[in-house]
Amino acid sequence: MIVNFKHKSLQQYYETGNGSKLPAAYLRKINRLFDQLDALSSVSDIQQMGSGIHKLTGDLAEFWSVNITPNYRIIFRFEGGDVYDVDYVDYH
Repeated sequence: MIVNFKHKSLQQYYETGNGSKLPAAYLRKINRLFDQLDALSSVSDIQQMGSGIHKLTGDLAEFWSVNITPNYRIIFRFEGGDVYDVDYVDYH
């Protein structure tokens, strides 16, 4: 289950369905990702989400990353069966 967000526009879309501050072309993909994140219960569930998802390193070593566009990713932490700190970041 998604517990909290770092990105206010993602949180607004998740809670109200208002995605006006996110790229309209990717709202379906983001919505599907929300469904997948809400259903996670283990790290193996994350790994089964498919290509485009990977564990980060360095300062963000606690985070997982999912490709949304060529330049943007949604990152999150997974701990104790829940998803935390969901953020929308520019990779470059």
